[in-house]
Amino acid sequence: MTAITPDPLADEAARIAPEAEREGETVRMNMIQAINSAMDVMMARDDNVVVMGEDVGYFGGVFRATAGLQKKYGKTRVFDTPITECGIIGVAVGMGAYGLRPVPEIQFADYIYPALDQLVSEAARLRYRSAGEFIAPLTVRSPFGGGIFGGQTHSQSPEGIFTHVSGLKTVIPSTPYDAKGLLIAAIEDNDPVIFFEPKRIYNGPFDGHYDTPAKNWSSHPAGEVPSGYYRIPLGKAAVVRPGEAVTILCYGTMVHVVANTIAETGVDAEIIDLRTLMPLDIDTIMESVEKTGRCMIVHEATRTQGFGAELSAVVQERCFYHLEAPIERVTGFDTPYPHSLEWAYFPGPVRIREALKKILKD
Repeated sequence: MTAITPDPLADEAARIAPEAEREGETVRMNMIQAINSAMDVMMARDDNVVVMGEDVGYFGGVFRATAGLQKKYGKTRVFDTPITECGIIGVAVGMGAYGLRPVPEIQFADYIYPALDQLVSEAARLRYRSAGEFIAPLTVRSPFGGGIFGGQTHSQSPEGIFTHVSGLKTVIPSTPYDAKGLLIAAIEDNDPVIFFEPKRIYNGPFDGHYDTPAKNWSSHPAGEVPSGYYRIPLGKAAVVRPGEAVTILCYGTMVHVVANTIAETGVDAEIIDLRTLMPLDIDTIMESVEKTGRCMIVHEATRTQGFGAELSAVVQERCFYHLEAPIERVTGFDTPYPHSLEWAYFPGPVRIREALKKILKD
């Protein structure tokens, strides 16, 4: 497959990595490029894959994740929509029911709420309601999370809402390698998938220290991404770091914040990147907690009713007699994301270290 030529308006950091000629060759990509490559690969493999959303066509998306795709595949397969999230998802559900595999983009996760009825009442229930006669194989891409001073309307982490809905799958990658493999698997899946992209790490991993120079994916092992087709199965977590002292469950940006904090403290922690929140890889979680006897959960979303509460319940119900200390949660606070207090809200290294001291002294 030949390389895509990005739109000249695209930011240099988001330009599409050239496609290698040989099968299996890898290229350096940031997460935006990996997501673009996943859609490119799937559109080349399957004419039923279509990309739609606000400014995803000629402009290539606000983060340039769809740059070059309309030029390559045409305006009938990559097209702009009006600013109506319920309309975007409603049309995508209909497309899926009639054999297409739409990949709609919701520009920011904060804007996904007008589409809740279409996602919950239509997409998630179509297979069940039709006794399997119809499916809704749509993959809803949406940037989420803070760390970019987006304030209360561009920083939310609403993943917990969607993990509560039977029939929806929820996926959150933490590296370019995972982003491409998981997105390909999501597009191929016959059920609707919410694919949240942690925008703070689009261009590079984030160690949680906001006052240090930004890093990029060029020197990170997970920035080396196969140029062609590959998939990472949904519902399978990754053990990022093996350890014996405590199990830390996290996903998205928090994977890198946790990993850096552990490196700074020297704690022998086992870090698990959930990758897929629903369906949840319970076996990997249980195996780790039964080994370490301690569990800490880190996520950026608000604490009350956050996905960490479900994780805590799962661990308590299944691993109670292996626990040597109460489960700890490090999360966002129960407030809107404050623009002026971004780093006080963000679950950074200081709060993670405090939780580690507490759980390890018990």
